[in-house]
Amino acid sequence: MKEGPDITHAAALIGEPARANMLVALMSGKALTATELASEAGITLQTASAHLGKLREGGMLVMRRQGRHRYFALASSDVASALETLMGLAARSGHLRTRTGPADTALRTARVCYNHLAGDLGVQMFESLRARQVLELSADGLGVSPQGVSFLEAFGIDLGALGRARGALCRECLDWSERRSHLAGSLGRALFSRIETLGWARRDAKSRAVLFTPEGLEHFHSTFPPRRD
Repeated sequence: MKEGPDITHAAALIGEPARANMLVALMSGKALTATELASEAGITLQTASAHLGKLREGGMLVMRRQGRHRYFALASSDVASALETLMGLAARSGHLRTRTGPADTALRTARVCYNHLAGDLGVQMFESLRARQVLELSADGLGVSPQGVSFLEAFGIDLGALGRARGALCRECLDWSERRSHLAGSLGRALFSRIETLGWARRDAKSRAVLFTPEGLEHFHSTFPPRRD
């Protein structure tokens, strides 16, 4: 490339299978140890440590110490968004994992994408918020409308606190399975946290799937009704 950002370095970091598996494992927003990531990638701890070093140097990961332990997490929501977009590109190109099972359907229905809700229900929530004009698109990008403030505060979202937080309040993230947008940013994280607090859903301990209770799903559909085509 003669000018502009060099995408080859980032592509090479993500393109190595073991590193790709470790990055996807961190899409839940949860920090993991090198041992846990080695298990996710199916490699030795020594090999995992070398890969993690490269990912840190490349700005993909950050490392945090807690006591004697070291935890790794995605460096930013931009990394998560790039991974989600690449998953969609891979799916549309027919490059899917050969091992499928019950978790595959659950992941497509609802899953964690860097601490916000993705999958069919994540897309439904985003499109419902847009249809009800809670979210509006302006020259400055995606934001909360004046009438949306009342709706979100009634749902238990502290918009004042979110406004003081770093990073974007609202951001679209292209959903890999639905090929439409779900809501990211601090508002997306806050909405998913509220759904968990209300007991409507919980995270599956063995995957990125989000599992709704029957009652929680009813409340979800009532609060964020699906789009009528």
